[in-house]
Amino acid sequence: MRRNKTVLLYIGIIVLIALMIFFYGQRAALDSEDVEKQALVIAVDNSDVIHSSISSIGNQVLTVQLLAGKYQGEVINADNNLMGQVELDNIYVPGDKLFVALLEKDGKVVGARAIDLYRQDWELLLFGLFVLLLVLYAGKTGLKALLSFVASLYLFWEFLIPGLLAGHNPLLFSSLILLLLSAVIIFAIAGFTAKGLAAFVGTISGLFASIGIACFFGNRLGLLGMTLPYAQTLLISTGLKLNMKEIFYAAIIIGASGAAMDIAMDIAASMAEVKLKKPEIGFRELVQSGFNVGRAVIGTMTTTLLLAYSGGYLTLLMLFMTKDSSMIRMFNYKIVAAEILRIITGSIALVLVAPITAFVAGWIYSIQPKEVVVWLKRIKLGNWSR
Repeated sequence: MRRNKTVLLYIGIIVLIALMIFFYGQRAALDSEDVEKQALVIAVDNSDVIHSSISSIGNQVLTVQLLAGKYQGEVINADNNLMGQVELDNIYVPGDKLFVALLEKDGKVVGARAIDLYRQDWELLLFGLFVLLLVLYAGKTGLKALLSFVASLYLFWEFLIPGLLAGHNPLLFSSLILLLLSAVIIFAIAGFTAKGLAAFVGTISGLFASIGIACFFGNRLGLLGMTLPYAQTLLISTGLKLNMKEIFYAAIIIGASGAAMDIAMDIAASMAEVKLKKPEIGFRELVQSGFNVGRAVIGTMTTTLLLAYSGGYLTLLMLFMTKDSSMIRMFNYKIVAAEILRIITGSIALVLVAPITAFVAGWIYSIQPKEVVVWLKRIKLGNWSR
């Protein structure tokens, strides 16, 4: 019977993930119907392109063959406008597969513009490799983790991003989404158990701590949120209606919540194992075990945050080195100050999450089984286990 339930759980999770991907793909296809299509570059004309050092400006004319849609097989010309921005521009060569935006008139294509290289196949292959390794190693837990991964993407794209663009309070709205997201991820992995509840409470404590720290120190550091990638473009595109400073704070909280969730689950799971192996252990000793695990995890996690965030600005740090910039100047630079706030906010959240999770888990695991059964019958959460 238990094996049948496990099989049904596997099938249910896989079907749910497949349905989410299918409906998202259908929606994307409808949104881009006969507007953005795949095309193969047959020939290029660089006569209007001016090369300067590593950048290029001008218009590259592409001869492309459409690979999908009602115009499949047609050969048309597409413009590739080069703005001299290496991080955005592409120089295409024959054989490249790309996306083109089509301009229609009277049922015919009268113009086209190159958007970017077609990378989706390789991205799907990379994601497939991730899913395969995850399921092979973690089994049922891996499938649950995959479900939470897909659910996270769905909540972000379908709720968080539209809500922020609609003008909802960034901090409040992001906190609500993260609250829901934390519940989905943690309880999907740990179930409605003592371990799950302890990890959830610990994560939420880190969330609220990071909100206060980001707002307090962000205001005093004079950070207005414009250090975020494409912040200026986004602000102009939305008519200067967004509160970029609070969106910046929300981005910090989102980053910190992931690390907080990780350490909270580590501590809760470790204490659950200790309780399982030594049922007679007391509250104080169990909490001490949680503290010891937390200290070990924090020692590496804070460094992980530093490496993760600074890796995104590796080229900026290299630029500082080439310019012989002083440490004082570097620390006062706006982008560096923003990253310092991001790293330290996440680190402080971790330091607070660890002891809170240990105390909560210690209290929950020390409750008498009879008291737990009575409590569970009242809230109807089901089976309470590690």
